[in-house]
Amino acid sequence: MGHLLIFDSWDEDFAEGMSAQLKISGGLTKEHWDVIHYIHKTYEDTGKCPSVYDACRMGGILRLKDLRELFPTGYLRGACKLAGITYKEGYLGQAYYPPAAMDLNLISTDKTYETDVRGFLVHADEWDEQYATFRAYDMKIPGGKSTEKHWKVIRYLRESWEKNNAVPMVYETCDGTGIQLEELERLFPDGYHRGAVKIAGLRVR
Repeated sequence: MGHLLIFDSWDEDFAEGMSAQLKISGGLTKEHWDVIHYIHKTYEDTGKCPSVYDACRMGGILRLKDLRELFPTGYLRGACKLAGITYKEGYLGQAYYPPAAMDLNLISTDKTYETDVRGFLVHADEWDEQYATFRAYDMKIPGGKSTEKHWKVIRYLRESWEKNNAVPMVYETCDGTGIQLEELERLFPDGYHRGAVKIAGLRVR
């Protein structure tokens, strides 16, 4: 899949050499490097890959269109890969807001789901709305309860996966739902992959 196996072996030559494979023509510009260096340094300092929201703010990227032009294959599949971050490292979690749970006692707690060590559903076809509801609560979605806009994103992810057997890029999800990146952050503050994709019972392989 082209990911760097050992984070500490990363250098700029790796990113330059990989960029053409990730549909970046003409080499990496200062705008690319601002994002790549931020991602790499953040992971180096904290052990966590920054969310797409943080990377955009740091790089002065105000529109999803601009991020797409810089990294056509996506944030995790493009920018993070160039920074030497693997999918596994990119999924490390962050903190959430205090929960305000309601309605969970109306849902059966007897059902079990198989998840990996990072909390992602192992078998995507086992997903159901009970799983999403509990996962949203467990991840402390603001307000403690999923809204129709949360469900719009989650259902889009599920439908896209069922149709294409692949997790759509953040660009595709924003385009498909009409939800801009800023609003996506408000809905899923821990990130697109660590938040929306996880709640939808999916994971990037």
